Amino acid sequence: MKAIYSILLTIGISCVSFSQSSKLASADRKYDKYSYIDAIEIYEKVAEKGHKSSELFKKLGNSYYFNGELDKAAKWYGDLFALNEEVEPEYYFRYSQALKANNVYDKANEYLELFYKKSNDSRGKAYEANKDYLNDIEALSWKYSMDKTSINSEYSDYGPSYFGNQLLFTSARKEGALHNKVHKWTMQNFTDLYVVTINEDKTLGTPTNFSETINSKFNESSPVFTNDGKTMYFTRNNYLDGKKGKDGDKSTLVKIYKASLVDNKWDNIEEVPFNSDNYSTAHPSLSADNKYMYFASDMPGGFGKSDIYKVSINSDGSFGSPENLGNTVNTEGRETFPFIAYDSTLYFASDGHLGLGGLDIFESKSASNSFQEPLNLGKPINSSMDDFAFIVRKDKTGFFTSNRDGGSGYDDIYSLKVCTQKLFGVVTDIDTNEILPYASLKLLDENQKELAAATADEFGKYSFDIECNTKYYLRASKEEYETNEKSITSNKESGETELNMELKRNVFPVSEGTDLAKIFDISIIYFDLDKWNIRPDAAKDLQKIVEVMKQYPKMQVDIRSHTDSRQTHAYNERLSERRAKSTLEFMVKNGIERERLTAKGYGETQLVNGCSDGVSCSEAEHQKNRRSEFIVIKMD
Repeated sequence: MKAIYSILLTIGISCVSFSQSSKLASADRKYDKYSYIDAIEIYEKVAEKGHKSSELFKKLGNSYYFNGELDKAAKWYGDLFALNEEVEPEYYFRYSQALKANNVYDKANEYLELFYKKSNDSRGKAYEANKDYLNDIEALSWKYSMDKTSINSEYSDYGPSYFGNQLLFTSARKEGALHNKVHKWTMQNFTDLYVVTINEDKTLGTPTNFSETINSKFNESSPVFTNDGKTMYFTRNNYLDGKKGKDGDKSTLVKIYKASLVDNKWDNIEEVPFNSDNYSTAHPSLSADNKYMYFASDMPGGFGKSDIYKVSINSDGSFGSPENLGNTVNTEGRETFPFIAYDSTLYFASDGHLGLGGLDIFESKSASNSFQEPLNLGKPINSSMDDFAFIVRKDKTGFFTSNRDGGSGYDDIYSLKVCTQKLFGVVTDIDTNEILPYASLKLLDENQKELAAATADEFGKYSFDIECNTKYYLRASKEEYETNEKSITSNKESGETELNMELKRNVFPVSEGTDLAKIFDISIIYFDLDKWNIRPDAAKDLQKIVEVMKQYPKMQVDIRSHTDSRQTHAYNERLSERRAKSTLEFMVKNGIERERLTAKGYGETQLVNGCSDGVSCSEAEHQKNRRSEFIVIKMD
C-alpha cells in the first residue's frame, strides 16, 4: 500500500535522532512527520555519497516499508544486516516481509527463524509452529477468482464499500476532487470518497465525488452504512468544523465520524465517543444487524501496531465500551480494515499472521461469541504485496484492494468472485421412490450451523448455492416422514453437485382392508420350520405393528398366519393357528388390548408362490409362504 498509510495505523515508529549534516537533520524531521517520500529523496542522496550507518539504513528501509513499497525496502534492510551490527528483532521481521515482496521466500523464512530466536513474539512462534505455511496457503488457493475494475486511476484507489446498488471507494485522484491539496506523506491529493453504480451485469459505472459535506480538504475513507441507509460512519483525519486536532507530537491522526442523511444530504457530522486525539480509530464495519461496529485502532492496551476492536451500538445510538478481539485475531503486527460479512465471518488485513508478504487478507469464522483461528485467503486474493479492504456479499461477489504489480497506479480495486457450486437434487420416498413435493431442506456447515433453508418444489426438486471444496450437511424433513441428514464435500471447481435425499415414512394413511405389513414396509413375520415361537427378528418387526396400533387406539387388526406346503394340510393348519395365537399374545403382552385383535391360521391354503405339494422349491421360496399378515378390519 503506497498512499494508504496516511490513514492506516502506523503511529508509534521509534527513531533515534542524530546529527550528521544539515541534510540528514532535514530528512530526520520529514521522517518524524511521516513525510517518507521527501525523507527518502534526501536519505538516498546521502547514501549514494557513500555514507553508511545502521540508522540511515533503518530509516531508509522504514520509509519504504511504511509507505507500502516493501520490495524497495528490502535493499536497505539488506544493507542494514550487511553491517553485521546488532539490531532490534523487529527488523528481522520487516526484512522477512520485504524479501517476500520480492518473492525471495527461502531467505525470508531464514529471517523469520532468526526473528523467532531473538524475540518472544507470537509472529515468530507462529512460524516455528508451522514452517510449512506456504504449502498450506497454496492449498487454500482455489476459492476465489479476481479481475481488474474500470474505476482505477493512476493514483491510489482503495477501500470499497457497498451502499445499496452503489459502490463507494476512496481515491487520491485529481479529477473530481473537491480540493487540490497534496498530502506531504504521499505526494498525492488528500483522498475523497467517490461513488459509482454497480450495473446488473456487475460492471461499474463512472465515478463521481460522493458528497461535498462528507469530503473535506483532508483524507476521508472507509465508509459504511446502516441498513436503512440513513446513517453512515467513515474515517477522516482529525478534522471537524474547520478545526484540526493534533496529538502530543503535533501529528494529525485519524478518527471515525458519524453522519446522518437529512433531506437527501449528509449532515450532522460528529465524532464517535471512543475517538481520541492521541490515537487513531479507523475503518468501521457494521454487523448485519447493525448492533456492533468493528474497527481498527492503535489505542493503548492493544497487542500490536494496530488491533481490531468491536463496540456495541445501543438502540438509542449510543455506544458501549470498545473490546479488543483478543490475541487469536490480533498480533504484535498490524491488523486493520475489518469487514464483518452477512454470515458474521470476520475478514481483515494483517501482516502479523503468516502470509505471502505485506498485508494479507484473512478470514475468521464466528463461533460462540468469539472468532476462530484466522485462515489466509490464499492466491489470487493475496500476493507478495499489500492486499486489504476485502468486502463480499451474499451473491459471493465482492471487491478488495491491492498494490500488486500490473495495476493502474498505486493501490487498485479488484473485483472478486467466490468459487461456487450449485447443490441440487430430488427428495423421494425411500421405499416407494415416490417424489415428495414441498419437503423442507436445511443447509448446515461442518459445525452444524444453519446456513440456508429451502422448500422443494412440486417435483421434489431443490437447490442451494454453495462454496467449492467445502463440507456441508443437508437435512431434509417432511410431515409424516422421518428427518434424514447427509454430508457432502463440494468439488474444487465451479459447477454442480448432485445430492438426492430419501425419506422414510413414519405416519401412513390407513383404511379398512390395509395390510399393515405391506403399507409400512414391515418385513414379513417369519417363523422357523415347524416352530411357532416368535424369533428375535420377528419381535422387532411386530413391535412396529404394536406402535402403529398405539397411534390409532381404535384400530382393530386381524392376524392371519400362513405356512408353506410341506407337511400335511392338517398339520399346517394347526401350526399356522399356533403361530397366529403366538403373534396375538406377543402384541397383547406389549400393550395392545386383546379385544382389538383377532387371529386365524390358514395353513397352506394361501401360498404366495407356486411352491405347492410336489413342486421343487428352495428353502428361501418356501420361507416366503411362512408369513403373517395384519389386516385392518376396523378404524373407529
